[in-house]
Amino acid sequence: MFSIKKYRSTIILGTVLLILSLLSLFVGVIDINLHNLFSGNGMELKIFLLARLPRLLAVLCTGVGMSVAGLIMQQLCMNKFVSPSTGSTIQSAQFGILLSLVFIPSLGLWGRVILAFVTAVLGTWIFVWFIQRIQFKNTVLVPLIGIMFGNVLGGIINFIAYKFEVTQQLSTYFVGSFALIIKGNYELVWLALPLVILAFAFANHFNIVGMGKDFSENLGVNYKLVLFVGLTISAMITASVVTVVGQISYIGLIIPNIVAMFKGDKIRGSLIDTALFGALFVLAADMIARTVISPYELPIELIVGIVGSILFIAMLIYKLNHGRKAIRLGKAKEGSCCG
Repeated sequence: MFSIKKYRSTIILGTVLLILSLLSLFVGVIDINLHNLFSGNGMELKIFLLARLPRLLAVLCTGVGMSVAGLIMQQLCMNKFVSPSTGSTIQSAQFGILLSLVFIPSLGLWGRVILAFVTAVLGTWIFVWFIQRIQFKNTVLVPLIGIMFGNVLGGIINFIAYKFEVTQQLSTYFVGSFALIIKGNYELVWLALPLVILAFAFANHFNIVGMGKDFSENLGVNYKLVLFVGLTISAMITASVVTVVGQISYIGLIIPNIVAMFKGDKIRGSLIDTALFGALFVLAADMIARTVISPYELPIELIVGIVGSILFIAMLIYKLNHGRKAIRLGKAKEGSCCG
């Protein structure tokens, strides 16, 4: 039976996203008048169809894709601080783009896409393989390892880029921006949508695998296969976004954590809200980037990076304090029992 209370947050997020999406179509350097648009003004209609609408679709796909990719990684790694930006997935995709620019530039866009997919998947697998073999680890250590791994990859990328003089070409993929999105050069990011649908189909399996290997095997779930599928979906979503838009950090980290506060940790229950809130967050950041110093435009990575960094630090402090309180409470209970 349909329950309005159960889906209240989904309805609210969907409504706000729809309103903001319509408003964003009329935000930009060139003013578009609704009356002129429907009366057939050639110039305004062309701008609307070739730039504004493709940009909106790219923003929505990016927000949905990156937030769901982060949710999958957090569930499979059993860590709320793991995401494409703290699990070296973004840097791995950039490494594939670099290899295509240096060694197989004749393949063009598809060469970049294929290598970005391959290296993003491999980099994510290596990161998860490594953290699974660390015997003693806490919530904060795992993402720190991912960040260090990403920094090592970043150093290698910069060295190769300088050596082969492709720094200028590569810079597009280091700073996320929707400024150059027009019809014909953004459609690859649509790949995020079928991958999100696939993630929804595997949601229950991801929940089970998130409970641990032994728990999964006791329920007859192939732990390694589901882990493989989940990480591959997350990495491919990230690579498709990075190839088109560039690097946009923190979305996959902060959005699932915020949604979990009111929807819980189960993927099936929080996936739709995570996707909607991710799209809403990126759309709001993009509108700020377009208007804060109008007629100029800021890279969206700058807006998301500032907000994301503040929220990430706040979450770290909260987790550390919450962990200390839990330890003190446990010791107090243990003392009272012994007494």
